[in-house]
Amino acid sequence: MAAMKTNSVFRRTVPMLCLALALHAGGACAQAVRADTVDARAQRQLRFGTPERPFAAASPWNARPVGVTLGTDEIPKAGYYPGLEDGKWSTGVFVAAAGDGPVTVLPLPGRKGVWDPDAEAMREQITIPRWPARVEPASAADGHADIVDPVERVIHSFNVLRFIDGQWRADQYAWTRLDGRGWGDPAHYFQGARAAAVPTMGGLVRAGEIDDGDELFRHALAMSLTHTGLSPAPAFIYPATSADTGAKTNTGKIPQGALLMLPPDFDAERIQDPLLRKVARTLKVYGGYVVDRNVETPFVVYVEMGANKSPTKRGWHPAFAADLDRVRAALRQVVAVERWVDGLGRPMTMTTALNLLSLRGPWRTVSGDRAPGVYDTRRQAVVFAPGDGVVVQANDSGRSLSRLNWAKPEPGKRYRLTAQASGGARLQLQLLDAGRRDTLYDSGELADGASKTFLWPEGQGAVRLTVRSGTGPAESSVGGTLLPLNAPASGGER
Repeated sequence: MAAMKTNSVFRRTVPMLCLALALHAGGACAQAVRADTVDARAQRQLRFGTPERPFAAASPWNARPVGVTLGTDEIPKAGYYPGLEDGKWSTGVFVAAAGDGPVTVLPLPGRKGVWDPDAEAMREQITIPRWPARVEPASAADGHADIVDPVERVIHSFNVLRFIDGQWRADQYAWTRLDGRGWGDPAHYFQGARAAAVPTMGGLVRAGEIDDGDELFRHALAMSLTHTGLSPAPAFIYPATSADTGAKTNTGKIPQGALLMLPPDFDAERIQDPLLRKVARTLKVYGGYVVDRNVETPFVVYVEMGANKSPTKRGWHPAFAADLDRVRAALRQVVAVERWVDGLGRPMTMTTALNLLSLRGPWRTVSGDRAPGVYDTRRQAVVFAPGDGVVVQANDSGRSLSRLNWAKPEPGKRYRLTAQASGGARLQLQLLDAGRRDTLYDSGELADGASKTFLWPEGQGAVRLTVRSGTGPAESSVGGTLLPLNAPASGGER
């Protein structure tokens, strides 16, 4: 079914929701909000980068757009009504304790390995240093589960996680920082089990915030659309770094990574169900990011698995179905934003300088007879075991630079390469023409902390990355950053 059109473009600034609610509730809401605002709510909003409030204050998940222009494409109807999913197609969040022991996750039966999309390689096993008790992955085909390690401040995100014959197994694994952006960057582009490469707890309505006394959720929501709503090209836009592999079969207009919002004149207070009403209020202020594709459902908003708050658990009702369809008909993609504020209300920018350089393989040995270095996704570096003699490795695959359309280097613009190395290792970047005959730029070998600033050359068509190991009784490693200098430093990392 083709996407429907309307003729209006909504332009809005986000009003104070408390005032709107006070008008509907005769001032009672305003009194409650005033009592909560100064102390309790302020304290809640300060706890960013925690299992209960993941990611940095300037993460797209926690940021709020102000002065929004909405597009015209409507999410089409599909085989089912829209839904709030807190069951087998959602995800669980499991928080480890400092004293929890490690668990090794093996491939699913019949699989050659656990797929590591950041390394773009199969791994024989994944060892998680702290594994909480009572992990229960979603039972549907996606088998999602996110495990939070508050000690290392890491979210481990699994796809098709299963406990089989006393052993944890999985199809795919990715990780992200608990206090980071919550989205991939051009270098570490896959950071979770969702199709948009985000962790499944990103934007999730958590069980503990459903009845917390607040009038809305203080973050953007995670949503999925079906193929009739999703765009085949582009399949994804910023801040997403990936999409479903079957995106070419989509027939809609909305890419993954798009932010959807309700217009300011949408009357959320007409909604009787308290959870859906709170979702609608949130969609007017923060919106929801499209992060996945579902089957024949116009949209799904994801609620933490086991919250048991979904209206479908309490029995379907025609009024609830009508409200869901009214939300569907009113949702629109954000096409422009005047400004952003972070979770603390501070001005911020979404056009941050993100790392373009990855040390993922494949690597070939140029010289040396010792064991080659291996890419470590957790360290974002090539790691060499201790040893005498130097080994030199090169990567001509082009996978060291991002292929994201929204993050491609631009000729004539300034970039800074910085080496992050240990144990005497070195990093070198060469930019070549398309035929790999002429070197257009050569950084030379850079030791730890050394930087080179340069203009991106015209005619660049290939890239060669070279790493040189250190020597001696300690391991050595090589990583690095390549940052555009025409954008502000990232505010999404703390």
